[in-house]
Amino acid sequence: MKMEDIAQMANVSKSAVSLAFSGKPGISPETREHILQIAHQVGYMPKSRASHQKKGDKALLFLVCTSSGIVFEQYDQQPFFKSLIYFIEENCRQKGYKLIFSTVNVEFFEEEIKHVFEEKYSDGAIVLGTNLTRWQIEEIHHIMPNLVVLDTCFDTLPVQFIGINNRIGAYQAGAHLCQLGHTSIGYIASNVRIHNFEERQRGFMEALEEFQIDIPTSRRLSVAPTILSSQESLKKQLTEYLSDDRQLPTAWFCECDYIAISAIKTLTEMGIKVPEECSVIGFDNINESLIITPELTTIHVEKERMAELAVDLLTKAIETGPKMQSKITVDTRFVERKSCALPNPRDLNN
Repeated sequence: MKMEDIAQMANVSKSAVSLAFSGKPGISPETREHILQIAHQVGYMPKSRASHQKKGDKALLFLVCTSSGIVFEQYDQQPFFKSLIYFIEENCRQKGYKLIFSTVNVEFFEEEIKHVFEEKYSDGAIVLGTNLTRWQIEEIHHIMPNLVVLDTCFDTLPVQFIGINNRIGAYQAGAHLCQLGHTSIGYIASNVRIHNFEERQRGFMEALEEFQIDIPTSRRLSVAPTILSSQESLKKQLTEYLSDDRQLPTAWFCECDYIAISAIKTLTEMGIKVPEECSVIGFDNINESLIITPELTTIHVEKERMAELAVDLLTKAIETGPKMQSKITVDTRFVERKSCALPNPRDLNN
């Protein structure tokens, strides 16, 4: 059985089959899944990419487990991950390592993860752990001991993690709104829950508690976390809130920039001015936060530093042997722009 045979059975090109196995973008999620299912049914295993590397080449694997919730098949086009990948590639190049990409569908995790590591074609792996469970990371570590996991952390696993200090970032956001004088504050959460969002909620609420401000259930909304356009679901929730003769909160905290940008567009469509009538603050500082009008006040995640630490930890473990495992949390930085302002005096008694 050859790649050409899989292509014929799937009624696609050989290049499409190659993209499906490599995990690289260029085909739709449906096409990728169709190809992988056929390959699994006939027991086809692609040859290790190690055969295409020159003898003595050093390589690291960047592994992403995709799902329908937060990390899509086209993850490399999502602003946060796109920047992170760029910095990882730069650091690999500086240390003389080639970066290889591989994608695993979370739905078929057990089957596909074994295929990825069945033949060793990399010296170690950097795993994007954003949407992974403790068990999934444990399984990957069992197969690939030289491992660094990004964007999450499980303290009880003997694995190296590089994570974001989500609590301090969200705390900074909450403190900023309170210091501006906002007492009527709303919270727009992601309807897909991950470790990062739980920590952001915790940090934000800690700040509000210090200022003795509470967010009632009616001011806690939730939307899709990966849509940059306005959302009908958010418009519906806001309309329902206002229909009970309640005034809109003077400020909203959003768990990520995607949600914040979507909120600004939705509020604008509803005729609500940002920040004159309502302040909005996000988290991540993606490039799009500078394009939206008004420019988004947000929390900057040090993606470059995270990439540098990940590559450094992994290459040292490969070159000097495993020593003590490290779990590193990188602090965030508050970025003030134009989407937040003092509350309108007439709204202070909401």
